[in-house]
Amino acid sequence: MMSAGELESGNAGEPAKLIRQRYREAADIIKKGKMCCLFINDLDAGAGRMGGTTQYTVNNQMVNATLMNIADNPTNVQLPGMYNKEENPRVPIIVTGNDFSTLYAPLIRDGRMEKFYWAPTREDRIGVCKGKAAQQVNIPIPEGCTDPNAANFDPTARSDDGSCMYTLE
Repeated sequence: MMSAGELESGNAGEPAKLIRQRYREAADIIKKGKMCCLFINDLDAGAGRMGGTTQYTVNNQMVNATLMNIADNPTNVQLPGMYNKEENPRVPIIVTGNDFSTLYAPLIRDGRMEKFYWAPTREDRIGVCKGKAAQQVNIPIPEGCTDPNAANFDPTARSDDGSCMYTLE
């Protein structure tokens, strides 16, 4: 999870680098067969333009460019000073915000970002205040062998059930 406050820094490029690092960390978790995503809270507060009250800095530009690059090429996210030919797993990026109209328009265009509007009910708001995820649903997690080196590897499995079988050579 990242907050909007992490999207600005006194050092140019640090927030964009942090996004790539967190994305790669999530990709490594997915490689191990576990579900993971990158969650950025209040993206509009960190990367949006709030009229004359905020500056558009080099970090804003680099955060937007990094997110667009990841959206366009999600299996080739590189860290600074390194190049890895191996593709990384695609990682869902979930962002929250209050006013996405303040974000860089090409970042939020159709095809690059899916947008969902959530208007919480009274029950939802009470659940949030009590620390309960009122909108949780019980979605089954596909189980199977998550080890790509196993003979019965199941690429759709998201939870290892201990059924992996190996051939001895």
